[in-house]
Amino acid sequence: MDTIFFILSKVVQFCIEPLNWVLVFLCLALFFLALRKLHLVKRFLILALLDLLIIGWLPSSEIFLRPLENVATKPELAKLAEGDIGGIIILGGAIEGGEIAVDRGEVSVGSAAERVTKAFELIRKYPNLPFIFSGYSGHVLPKGVSEADAFKQLVQEQGLNEAMAHYEGQSRNTYENFLYMKPMMAEFGLKNDAGASKPWLLITSASHMYRSLAICQKQGLEVLPLPVDYQTANSLQWTSFDLVDGAQNWNNLLHEVIGLFAYWVTGKI
Repeated sequence: MDTIFFILSKVVQFCIEPLNWVLVFLCLALFFLALRKLHLVKRFLILALLDLLIIGWLPSSEIFLRPLENVATKPELAKLAEGDIGGIIILGGAIEGGEIAVDRGEVSVGSAAERVTKAFELIRKYPNLPFIFSGYSGHVLPKGVSEADAFKQLVQEQGLNEAMAHYEGQSRNTYENFLYMKPMMAEFGLKNDAGASKPWLLITSASHMYRSLAICQKQGLEVLPLPVDYQTANSLQWTSFDLVDGAQNWNNLLHEVIGLFAYWVTGKI
């Protein structure tokens, strides 16, 4: 059932992503051009153009994405002692493992690189804290090395303390991240004097934090959110037009909206 849920989520996301509809409109325009229905050709070409304008005009996505990124407030790390934390969680999604890592012998970090750089910063700052990296692959047909193995390689290359390192390499989505990490957090997390688990620092993209926290609440996991990878500023960029950034914003936004709805329907949050 979880596999079917995973595949359906990918199909639905592909179907409603705005940039994919540009291709759909263009294909329909070509189809009606072959039928010599010129009035329909014009309509679908206009729709494709409007779609591109909406995607590229950054405020159209930022106005929805910014509230999602502002859900969680960053803790003041300077005031956070090592003894206040049970461990560090790093969610996958920033590392390109797969066949590229195998063929090239190098691990590439994607657009959400702050998940990795912030993790390295905290691992160095709190060398005695356990940390868990969680992630296998977000692809329907994964190949090559998992994200967890790729992160392990980066940890070794950076010369970080591997004694406190733990890896969860089965999860394909956020729900599975915490499902598989929960027993690891109970086993490896630091405890207070009463024997209760201390909260873990959770590192993930700001737009992804709301869904992550909802899953933690459902599963009874106590975490301190540390959002990174912000894509919006405090004010909208009214005059900005960028198809690449706009497409990424819409991708992030729709990915979270679909995820939240699907997890709510299936009782995961």
